[in-house]
Order: sequence, then structure tokens, then C-alpha cells
Amino acid sequence: MASQANCVRVTRLAKKRAAEAMVQHLQQPTKKRVVLAEIQDLGINQIDDKVFDYMPLKSKCKQTTNRKLKSSVSEKEKEFDVVANLDDDPQMCSAYASDIYDYLHQMEIEKKRRPLPDYVEKVQKDVTANMRGVLVDWLVEVAEEYKLLSDTLYLTVSYIDRFLSVSVIPRQRLQLLGVSSMLIAAKYEEISPPHVDDFCYITDDTFTKKDVVKMEADVLKCLKFEMGNPTTKTFIRRFTRVAQEDYKNPDLQLEFLGHYLAELSLLDYNCVKFLPSLVAAAVIFLSRFTLQPKSHPWSLAFQCCSGYRAADLKECVLVIHDLQLSRRGSSLGAVRDKYKLHKFKCVSTLSSPLEIPDSFFEDTR
Repeated sequence: MASQANCVRVTRLAKKRAAEAMVQHLQQPTKKRVVLAEIQDLGINQIDDKVFDYMPLKSKCKQTTNRKLKSSVSEKEKEFDVVANLDDDPQMCSAYASDIYDYLHQMEIEKKRRPLPDYVEKVQKDVTANMRGVLVDWLVEVAEEYKLLSDTLYLTVSYIDRFLSVSVIPRQRLQLLGVSSMLIAAKYEEISPPHVDDFCYITDDTFTKKDVVKMEADVLKCLKFEMGNPTTKTFIRRFTRVAQEDYKNPDLQLEFLGHYLAELSLLDYNCVKFLPSLVAAAVIFLSRFTLQPKSHPWSLAFQCCSGYRAADLKECVLVIHDLQLSRRGSSLGAVRDKYKLHKFKCVSTLSSPLEIPDSFFEDTR
């Protein structure tokens, strides 16, 4: 009986509070409801990236400003505002972004997460750089066939390079390594990864389910289950957001062009030696140069948030530029065909000047 009486009292009290809240609501002016996906015209997919995409290096920006910009307010100081002003946006997680990207930079230089820059010459006996390019080109098609995330593709290539840096395999098993690495990456990244049978089917049943599972175990053991590591895609998200600050509205052409060039870099063995963050910075440099060839593609804002000077990017930019102009890897067409589609703004058909002026690689002052 006592518990029943208490229940009645609680129910009456709840009704009374609800009535009071309704009266207050009617007396106050109505507020406009905001849908999260509509904030700054962002789509649902873009919101996830934007949470961590900026690293407001406020202290580093101030040091650079004191050292290089001791004069009065200038246009160069405004470029730093592109990064510093992001502190006002709660979606940028400014309190944590700096630590997050510092940690990612530390991860990418760890020896256990880096492939050997010359593993084809020093480790492999039957696998060549061209074979690697053909494999990656085919894996781009597989990723499109199964509608996998681009993050899965980047991780797949990372696993392949790291495995080939320590284990010798015959060329007949290179495709098996590719599908097994993609299986691992899909399990790591995808919500609903393809099944082992799907990867057997895509190889025209050249390999059995047992073969794929055995190679998967070998890769995991070789990499000591260190599956998570930053890729070019990790950093290109952030750098693209900084580049978008030059535009009143998000420039999808710039974003897709960056993704296109970044995937082209996966094809070339010469890009293995570059850190993912450096490749991402080089991609943004070349994307801006392609769209605005008469404007300097680098700035103090980019130098501040990426940590790279234009001179640091030169070698990588020239390699990717050759890929863009089909001076390298012209026979590898999967990435080029993928980005010819209208949903990617046909960015692979964009022409770029044949030469990049040396003045663009000089330090920004």
C-alpha cells in the first residue's frame, strides 16, 4: 500500500511539473529548430570528417608570426586567421585537435608502421614495381565493385607494402596478398565487409577460401596486428578543409581533385618513401596549382597547419604531377576512369600545365 501511495504522489507531481513547463513554453518566444546536417550546408557524411579535420595550431602560428611577420597587419597575417578563427567553431574540437594530429604525426613515422622505401630491390626477388602498380590498379576496381570506402583502399595498400617489406613472395601469390589485405582492411573500416567467398569470386576462383584465410593470418602475424595507422586520406581531409577557406562555398572540384591525385599516388612505387602527411600536402599543392595555375599554390596558412614548406614538397609534387599527366603509369587506368564520372566532377579530365614554376617551391614569405 505504501509503495502504491508513493507511486500516485510521483505521478501527480510529474503531471504538475509537466503543466508548469507547458505554461512556460507558451509564454516564451518560439525558437527556430536547427537540423544538424544543415549547419553550414554540410551533408551527413561531411559532418563526421569535420569534427577532427582542423588542427588549430595556435601556438605554432604565433611563433611563425613573430618570426616572419613582425611588420604591421598584412595579408599574410590574415592567412593565419584561416586556422586561428576555427577555434570559435565547436565542431572543430579545438581543445583536442592539436593533440590528435600530433599523435597521428608520431604514429606515421613509427618504424613498425612504415614500409621500406626500397623493398622491391632489397627484399623481393620475383615482384617488381610494375607488378605492384598493376595490383593496386586492380584493387581500385575491386573497391569500386564492392562499394568500399576509400579508407579501406588506402589501408589495403599500406598492408601490402608493409608485408612486402619483410616477407618474400612469388608473383603468383601477389594477387592473393592483395585480396587478403583488402579483406583485413574491410573488416577494420567497413560496417558490412565483403565475405571471404566474395574475394575468392573476384579472383575468378583462382584462390580458395582456405588460401585467403591462410594469407590473412600470415599478414596479421607479419604486421603484429598493428592494423590502425594514419594514411594520406587521414591528412587530406584536414588540409582540404583549410584550402576550402579560400572559397565562399565548399569547392567540390578541389576536394575531388585532391582525392584523385591521392589515389594516383598509390599506384607509384616511388611514393612509398613519402610520409602520408607529406603526400597529402603535395596533393593539395598540386590541386590548387591545377585549378589556379597563375596563383601561388602554397601559403603560410598551409605551412602552419601541415608543417611543410613548399620546398619540402617538391619531389613528391613532381612525381604526382607526372602521374597526372600520364608520364608515369599511363597503362593503369582504373583511377583515371573512376574520376571521369560526373559524380566526381570529371576531375581526371582536367588539364594541368606541363611545368610547375620553380618559384612556387620557394619559401613563402
